[in-house]
Amino acid sequence: MPITTDRIESGIVTVTVDFPPVNALPSTAWFQLADDIRAAGDDPETTVVILRAEGRGFNAGVDIKEMQESAGFDALVAANKGCAAAFSAVYDCAVPVIVAVNGFCVGGGIGLVGNADVIVASDDAVFGLPEVDRGALGAATHLARLVPQHMMRTLYYTAQNATAEQLVHFGSVYRAVPREELLDAALDVARKIDAKDTRVIRAAKAAINGIDPVDVKTSYLLEQRYTYELNLAGVSDEHRDAFVETGKPKGN
Repeated sequence: MPITTDRIESGIVTVTVDFPPVNALPSTAWFQLADDIRAAGDDPETTVVILRAEGRGFNAGVDIKEMQESAGFDALVAANKGCAAAFSAVYDCAVPVIVAVNGFCVGGGIGLVGNADVIVASDDAVFGLPEVDRGALGAATHLARLVPQHMMRTLYYTAQNATAEQLVHFGSVYRAVPREELLDAALDVARKIDAKDTRVIRAAKAAINGIDPVDVKTSYLLEQRYTYELNLAGVSDEHRDAFVETGKPKGN
């Protein structure tokens, strides 16, 4: 199954994504991911959720081919709404969400990770937003939670990636470990949270969200306004067509 939920021990639940070849999710999968994360957190037996992925990388964002094979803007709107729902589900999950990032985390993956409570990563993981190379915008809101402001701007404008080692340095990634140790690293944190009184942890999650200086939902929707403008102007189609045809950004 592309998205599976498993209770692996006591209150620890894993939500695993597996969409070969690169975990680029169609719009329906973003909504399913949102539903599964929310349901896991709403279960009173759950104390912590681990979001992870199988395959080459954690997440490659939205399925661009789905948009280019669809007439009109329905697929674009569905993808953006699905991403917003999944990002919000991580943020609003009633219990802490630990993300275990293997390989690459780009595009929509940054939205998931930026809204998580704890990040562990494989030591070969990279994080970035190729949005400007696709004629789109989005998830700068979430990248800004991972790196300092000027680094976020530099990475965003240049579509470059940051490494797991850099994010450990910035303090956003808790641990970077060999890929074969990634789940164990996530479980190590999960067990520490699971050992606490879940009533207190759930209150802590709500309190921390309540004092967050940035409204991540509103800021993400503002970014999407400009994505829609670029699509209406035809700019986004030029960039997505070039990527689908060549596998490279337009002009490269």
